[in-house]
Amino acid sequence: MPKDTTFRRMLRQRHITVYEAFVAQFQRAARELADREGDPRLGLLTVSARQFDRWVGGALRGLPHPGACRVLEYMFGCSAEELFAELVSEDVAVRPAPVVVPTATMAPAVHYDEDSVVEIIARARQLTASNADDRTIAFLGSSLDGIVARYDREGPKPLRGQARSLRQLIHTLLDGHQPPRVRHELFRLAAGAGGLLGYMAVNVGDFVLAEAYATEALDLSRAIEDVETELWARGTLSFGYYYAGRYRDADACAAAAVETAPGSAQAIRLLANGRARALGKMGDRKGVERVVGRALELSAAHDVAAGLTPCISFEPYGYARTLANAVTAYVSAGQVGQVLGTAERIDGLVEDSDPWSRSLVRLDVASALLQQARPDVERAMQLGREALAFCGDVPIRSVWQRSRDLYAQARGWQGLAAVGEYGEELRLWSSQPAALAMSRAGAL
Repeated sequence: MPKDTTFRRMLRQRHITVYEAFVAQFQRAARELADREGDPRLGLLTVSARQFDRWVGGALRGLPHPGACRVLEYMFGCSAEELFAELVSEDVAVRPAPVVVPTATMAPAVHYDEDSVVEIIARARQLTASNADDRTIAFLGSSLDGIVARYDREGPKPLRGQARSLRQLIHTLLDGHQPPRVRHELFRLAAGAGGLLGYMAVNVGDFVLAEAYATEALDLSRAIEDVETELWARGTLSFGYYYAGRYRDADACAAAAVETAPGSAQAIRLLANGRARALGKMGDRKGVERVVGRALELSAAHDVAAGLTPCISFEPYGYARTLANAVTAYVSAGQVGQVLGTAERIDGLVEDSDPWSRSLVRLDVASALLQQARPDVERAMQLGREALAFCGDVPIRSVWQRSRDLYAQARGWQGLAAVGEYGEELRLWSSQPAALAMSRAGAL
């Protein structure tokens, strides 16, 4: 049976009984102490899940490592011996900080009701107490930004676990107490973490999970009336509908979001990624031209970045990212001239971007080459092989789907060696465990 120690009770009081919540605060305290004492070794300290379980259960023969003891003493304000001493009764439990009663109350006074001055002050302190300070908020925000920055290089497989842990930590903190400003920030961060997980779920072909996460992000952002995060969450929801083949839902979701804030920079993504591509799949050429034009107008009005911003970014779409989405919409609508002309405009920026964007633009151009009056099958299949090579062993839903669509489109030329070579490379690429998982999930 776990021993009841000061450490165990303090964890309950601070609402950090979950390992992820504790280790985040331990590492932050270690960095602070390292700066304070000029000992960089302290800043590298962490705690394993196994060590944490032993500390919580009181299963220690002695005390933790001296470095860990220094950090714990800094965190909790008492010695390591006191922290891990077994408590025998409630009388020796950790007591809350003493309440300082205003001097005026020391003099005799007449109270006209049963209110206690001490209770009033103690309650105010309880309501304004927080288990997350500004440094915690900054840490969580930088962790989300780190996932965004790494996503175009690493993909969902290595980052989903980190995103899940981050979301769990934020939700754990939300189970505790914070003043309104801090709670607002935690809601915003929780919406961002849920939205990132929704985006990742789309890229591995799990559309039910994607919708659940995106809806969570939408609900949390609405609860704090954060319009920008709400628009981003709606864009992620539309993104999931599109790859699930629910094109009308994708367009309707994005259109409703744009109506709420038509001048927002977030509307660029909603128009280019949400509306234009869905309208292209539905064969609405005029609609594609209209919404792409509006997206470019907003891009100029907000002076967005010129390049391909990270696909999963919380920031507004960059100019080249918008045009890359327009290329996909033009392909679906059969607008070959616009595909080739737009792809040429962003060629240099695409070549300097992430491998997925390079793959996707090549697949779009290859599809357009097969739609020409004089199809260039050899060049289309070469681009298809290059796209598979760029993506390598990190398949995502969009590349998986478009590479298969290209092969289906080329069936009329199956007698050509180039088509056979592309088909064989596609077969090998699709045999990877991650690609096979998409098939088993029904992402066909």
